[in-house]
Amino acid sequence: MPVPARSRVLPALVGLPALLFALITWQVLADGPLVGLDERLSRALVHPDRLSELLSDLGNVQVAVPVLVVALAYVAWHGRVTGVDLWWLPPLAGALSMVLVPALVAPLKEWTDRPGTPAVPPATGYYPSGHTATAVVAYGAATLLLLWRLRAPAVRRGLVVLCALLVLGTSYGLVRRGYHWPLDVVASWCLGVVLLAGVRLVVRRTPDGSRTPPGISRSTRRSSSGTPSSSNGPS
Repeated sequence: MPVPARSRVLPALVGLPALLFALITWQVLADGPLVGLDERLSRALVHPDRLSELLSDLGNVQVAVPVLVVALAYVAWHGRVTGVDLWWLPPLAGALSMVLVPALVAPLKEWTDRPGTPAVPPATGYYPSGHTATAVVAYGAATLLLLWRLRAPAVRRGLVVLCALLVLGTSYGLVRRGYHWPLDVVASWCLGVVLLAGVRLVVRRTPDGSRTPPGISRSTRRSSSGTPSSSNGPS
């Protein structure tokens, strides 16, 4: 029996980035040819300026995490007041994805012990980029959680574009300023996508009581006794 295309999406979202992350990590540890290419690319791209400094700050915990916290609070409140089953599960998944960022990045930095670019003081522990991972997961999880609630296609597209701009802006700023090698940033993209795949799975499988199936009014979604009707399905 053929596997539905949608069922193949999540394994691809996890498997391909995880494979790429493993390849990059191996190259960093082995000082492979990708590292030499990475260093040459960095020398061509680094040009510290005020704009790159400001863009890199988008990955600061003090900037990105409050955005996610606001989204978590709104989704939790909205799900609770609209009577969504397991309303607490998507916010919990979003929060857990953010907690996992330092839990994964810190040991990886210590293990790989990669030195920084010539644009920063001599030090090690630059791989992967914690700022990039923070931006990907904070802005990405906030977007996934809010898309679950938004109905207008234009607003949904605008939110996705805004998320992409924030992540790409952070990444560009970090590389342009010289805070990170390009591979540090790409590896964090991969790590962030894997973490967001878990959030996406939870969001898609959480019943959304605010959605009304076609042809059924909101008033008929509950029986006369106030018990939720059987028409409610997964989002």
